[in-house]
Amino acid sequence: MLFSLNEWLWQETYWLPPNVTWAQLEDRDGLVFAHPHHVLAALPIALVLVAMRIIFERFVALPLSRWMGVQDPIRRKIKPNPVLEKYFLRMKQRPVETQMVLLASQCGLTLRQIQRWFRRRRNQDRPCLSKKFCEASWRFVFYLCSFVGGTSILYHESWLWTPALCWENYPHQTLNLALSWWYLLELGFYISLLITLPFDIKRKDFKEQVAHHFVTVGLIVFSYSVNLLRIGSVVLLLHDCSDYLLEGCKMLNYAHFQRGCDTLFIIFSLVFFYTRLVFFPTEVIYTAVFDSIKNSGPFFGYYFFIVLLGMLQILHVYWFCLILRMICSFLRKGQMREDIRSDVEESDSSDDEAVSEGPQLKNGMARGSRAAITNGPRSRAAACLTNGHTRAT
Repeated sequence: MLFSLNEWLWQETYWLPPNVTWAQLEDRDGLVFAHPHHVLAALPIALVLVAMRIIFERFVALPLSRWMGVQDPIRRKIKPNPVLEKYFLRMKQRPVETQMVLLASQCGLTLRQIQRWFRRRRNQDRPCLSKKFCEASWRFVFYLCSFVGGTSILYHESWLWTPALCWENYPHQTLNLALSWWYLLELGFYISLLITLPFDIKRKDFKEQVAHHFVTVGLIVFSYSVNLLRIGSVVLLLHDCSDYLLEGCKMLNYAHFQRGCDTLFIIFSLVFFYTRLVFFPTEVIYTAVFDSIKNSGPFFGYYFFIVLLGMLQILHVYWFCLILRMICSFLRKGQMREDIRSDVEESDSSDDEAVSEGPQLKNGMARGSRAAITNGPRSRAAACLTNGHTRAT
């Protein structure tokens, strides 16, 4: 049954141009071609990269963060409160004022104390700066090494500078061994990112990052299996040349090297704009749509490849919108303050949800405050909520 499923999945009419068979792509007379089973080598590579990352972050990145002066903010501990903890774990969101009033009445705390407890509790779940620095430094090292290695392999290839040549003699293109291993290394890296997703920092664009990783893995596996290594290599190199700049910018930001961070961010924005919003759609997608079928008609694999490239381009546009927001913030404030994709550490003095507190009365009630307290009468809203009644609206 498994053999039948494999035969159905890899039908030549799905993945190869018309009148081309898998038999024509078998190794012969000293010629070596890419084969789908080669991508299985990326699985052990991914596990090795996960192990290397753990070692690198612990013994290289963490000491480097201390040397560069990265300091984690001091977070005040919260007093254990089963009622508030149960609510926090169940709801996973900021409680509205009416909910906080009810919680205050249940716990015998003031509204201000409830707000402070939730601020500190949210801060506990936020990753510290040293963890962010270690993650960024690992990605910086990999992307930089991958970019340098990929450039050294592809620099002398004419199709790197003229993507239309990627389709010359396709799919009968022999396999470059160095290119093959670089390709599988990239695949192993993105698989390792999927493996470590539960442990990585979850930013506001977490869903988009997950979608990007799955699309990238799909593109690499598909392009290797059907011998699209040339155009796939161009796509990978375009991404690597801006990714290491972004991770380096993060590292400088976490270390508070503001001037270097600002300069690198501007360079990254320009490189990202040109490679992903100019070159990628006008050269890569264009040649994939038109040049790839000049000598053959369209087939399922052609449409599948175009859809994946289109999904990647949509993510590029989304991320560039975030970059534009950061640039606007940079122009207003004169420097990069923070990554808008990351949650901001909340301080006890944060007044984003604070209410004004007047002088304390003898029974502990703040004048003008709607907080519930242990001593003294509760507010009317708290009393109604405690009794299970709400005022009709």
